[in-house]
Amino acid sequence: MATSFTKQEQVMFDNVIEGFDDMLVIGKAAEVYQPLDAQEQVNAQDKFWLPAPMIGASYDGFDQSANFDGLTQLNVPASVGYHKSVPKTLSSKNLRNAFAMGQYGKAAKQKLSSDVNLALFNTVALYGSVFSKRTGAATGYDDVADIDSRLTRIGVPTDGRMAFYSPTNMNAMAGNLAGRSEATERSRTAFERAMIRSDVAGIEVFKNDQEIRLAAAGGGATTVNGANQRTVPAATVTSAGVTENKDNRYTDLVITATTYANVKIGDAFTIAGVNEIHLITKQDTGNLKTFRVVDKPAANTIRIWPAIIDAAEGSIGSKEYANVSATPANGANITWLNTTAAPLNPFFRKESLLLIPGSFTVNPDDGWQVMTATTDLGISITYTRQGAINDLSVKARWDIDFGTALLSPEMAGVQMFGQA
Repeated sequence: MATSFTKQEQVMFDNVIEGFDDMLVIGKAAEVYQPLDAQEQVNAQDKFWLPAPMIGASYDGFDQSANFDGLTQLNVPASVGYHKSVPKTLSSKNLRNAFAMGQYGKAAKQKLSSDVNLALFNTVALYGSVFSKRTGAATGYDDVADIDSRLTRIGVPTDGRMAFYSPTNMNAMAGNLAGRSEATERSRTAFERAMIRSDVAGIEVFKNDQEIRLAAAGGGATTVNGANQRTVPAATVTSAGVTENKDNRYTDLVITATTYANVKIGDAFTIAGVNEIHLITKQDTGNLKTFRVVDKPAANTIRIWPAIIDAAEGSIGSKEYANVSATPANGANITWLNTTAAPLNPFFRKESLLLIPGSFTVNPDDGWQVMTATTDLGISITYTRQGAINDLSVKARWDIDFGTALLSPEMAGVQMFGQA
């Protein structure tokens, strides 16, 4: 079947592909992961497991006869969960209008790239577990340094750290960071233009192109309901005779809350008596561990990231992956941290956030005309159209398919200002 397009459409398509990656400000900061070919993705139903960073345990003395145990390789589930489309009906008059077609392509590029950025933004901002609570307004270096302190003291490697600030917060910080070196090139990508400074307390700082707010926590007075609530790390879990990989990133925590119905995804909190520890040395930092609500799987239960993993449980997995000083006691107070509605400012280590290009097939033999190209980041962009004889109009659409994943919630988080 013929797949010819008007010259205006061909120019529009080329312009959309050119520079699409450059608009993915957060996308270019994430790791791109594409482990499967199209057929394998079909067989796996666009879901697969990725290895999580491995942590070891050491013991004193020459005699280690009591310490030999199996290898605990943890895995994290990921999926291609987003399909975004920009559909339009074009008249025969539209198709001859180079300006209108160019504007349509530009609008599609802006929206689809924004969809990718927003998905990555939400993955970090709502699920990253390190919460930087700032009681005052944004000021500059000290705010970024607080992120560095929180990441470094729990053992997050110092390379590849990035922070994305909302326009309101970054503009408040601009004066303090005004000493940065400016690039002199007249033509720079959106990623380069968004970078405020490449090294602020060891973190690359960017201004995000959108402002997304998180409402104040509404759970009211909240306590832990039940002792010994923890996750025991394991590579697999067996149910009804079937062995499957296990997601060790979460603990389902039973609580008693004044207004449980108002607890929401993204809420941040600490638990009395539960301190953070260095993930490698296992030393208590003296600071309360911060957690995020990522789901409400059952009545009076919140699913939280990261998992509560306490070495006192005794298994080799708990000793290797311990992240808290103690399991919360029954009745331990929960303190909500996001006390005032404010913009979210996510930060993360590059290797912890994944952008996963998806795949789909649109075949011209099925009765439509198709142009497809793959960007340098692996995102497949398809422009498809089909004509209607009744009024000579054309239905056209731009499509992309992708997923996101946060491998380690303790290598990511969010900063909020003006919190009481």
